[in-house]
Amino acid sequence: MAKITYVEHNGTEHTVDVASGLTVMEGARDNNIPGIDADCGGACACSTCHAYIAPDWVEKLPAMEAMEEDMLDFAYQPDPARSRLTCQLKVTDEMDGLVVNLPEKQI
Repeated sequence: MAKITYVEHNGTEHTVDVASGLTVMEGARDNNIPGIDADCGGACACSTCHAYIAPDWVEKLPAMEAMEEDMLDFAYQPDPARSRLTCQLKVTDEMDGLVVNLPEKQI
């Protein structure tokens, strides 16, 4: 279990417990966090679960695979250093304290 903080574009914070084995996207969906649409349900076939990872967490997460990198081209204002698709981030106990910032919109 990890406590993850989702920060909406307007600054509203939602800190929730997310079970290990779920994805960061599923944690948002299951806790009704606004700002992550997850239109494809986690299949890495869209970019509607895009988020910006807090700078101090970027290097702690697993490396991005090519498919995720390709899908980020379709995200709203991706940041080459901080953008990730939350459906591709499997939660582990080591992610306790993770902070993700949500973009202004999902496309």
